[in-house]
Amino acid sequence: MGVHDGHRQRMKKRFAEHGLENFEDVNALELLLFYALPRCDTNVVAHRLLDRFGSLPGVLEAPLDELSAVEGIGESGAVFLRLIPAVSRRYMIEREGSIKSIGNSDDAGKFFLPRFLYETDEVVYMACLDSIHRVIYCGEIGRGVVNAAEVSVRKIVEIAIRQNSAAVILAHNHVNGIALPSREDEMTTRQVASALNMVGITLADHIVAAGDEFVSMADSGMISQR
Repeated sequence: MGVHDGHRQRMKKRFAEHGLENFEDVNALELLLFYALPRCDTNVVAHRLLDRFGSLPGVLEAPLDELSAVEGIGESGAVFLRLIPAVSRRYMIEREGSIKSIGNSDDAGKFFLPRFLYETDEVVYMACLDSIHRVIYCGEIGRGVVNAAEVSVRKIVEIAIRQNSAAVILAHNHVNGIALPSREDEMTTRQVASALNMVGITLADHIVAAGDEFVSMADSGMISQR
């Protein structure tokens, strides 16, 4: 038995019996690292990570190369930590998989918000709907640095036509911001709506998300409904 085995067993038992309620961030991170770093003092490594990145979210959302550079982590530990938000996002998306149709802005918010969990870039998604509002396609169509996601109007139209769409809903996130459309968001939305209208497809909504909040540009009167 290693020198840390007794401590690790106590920590695991504490979590099994009480969850993370009484764990400090450093202890929660220490517990996570048990499974990536089997032969070192993960409390020391957890302190290094928190000192470097400032918070538990800061650690889990840090770039791989910066995580790997922290003493004691290495590539495997860094990949393990980055998997946590990625798997959490996948879990939330699939948990909302029961949403097969989007008939209003509340449906749209529930459908799109999980896709933006833990994102550190602006990301643009597009959902294609059939004539009875069923989702027939959803995909990422743009990604950029904070507040700089690129959107190709031509790409949106091409995908919408290829999917035989009756309507399209766009969604993008504001990182470290608020869920309010910018002037650029409004301009892009008008361009997309016009281009889709020319091929007989409706832009039903454009969702702007930030954290667990969102704004519907259709509900806000920023999209003209035919």
